[in-house]
Amino acid sequence: MPDALYADTLALLTRWQPPTAEAADALDRTLRLLDEGGPAALTRAYRAGHVTASALVLDATGSRVLLCLHGRFRRWVQLGGHCEPVDRTLAGAALREATEESGISGLRLDPTPIDLDIHQVSCQGDSLHHDVRFAAVAPAGAVERVSAESVELGWFAPDALPEPLAGATAQLVAPALAAYRRSRPHPVPDAAVEVAPTR
Repeated sequence: MPDALYADTLALLTRWQPPTAEAADALDRTLRLLDEGGPAALTRAYRAGHVTASALVLDATGSRVLLCLHGRFRRWVQLGGHCEPVDRTLAGAALREATEESGISGLRLDPTPIDLDIHQVSCQGDSLHHDVRFAAVAPAGAVERVSAESVELGWFAPDALPEPLAGATAQLVAPALAAYRRSRPHPVPDAAVEVAPTR
């Protein structure tokens, strides 16, 4: 994994102010993981756990969120996944994943995380995802396209989320809406992200 991504992730998380006690605990654990594992802690092969990136996508009006019914574990989740060698920033990784999984170009991503959640997954055997979550906004008139990783994509009102819903997805709605109202997310610079082909 590129040293630039590791340096960006460390800098981003070191200056981040977690919004909840749970996120603060997850931040401490993630910083320890990065210290112990170095750049390898950003790869799926690192069995002690690894950092991932995701984004809750809102529509242009801030009135709906885009979720995917994940093909492997059959729950509705935000868009995201593993960091890849093309990624130079963690926000760029989240943007790339959201773009690949939604089929929507022109997403605007707020580069400040809204949450950090650690959860058990089954990739490369049992492991932990230290998932850094962001908020993104789709352009007006955006039309989503289901990727190979999803069974279905859908737009939902924040107070009418679908079931079954992944456990930590609902907690992203309030901070994503707050980020939308606060500043209307800024785009990640083009140089910070290279969108890889959909897997």
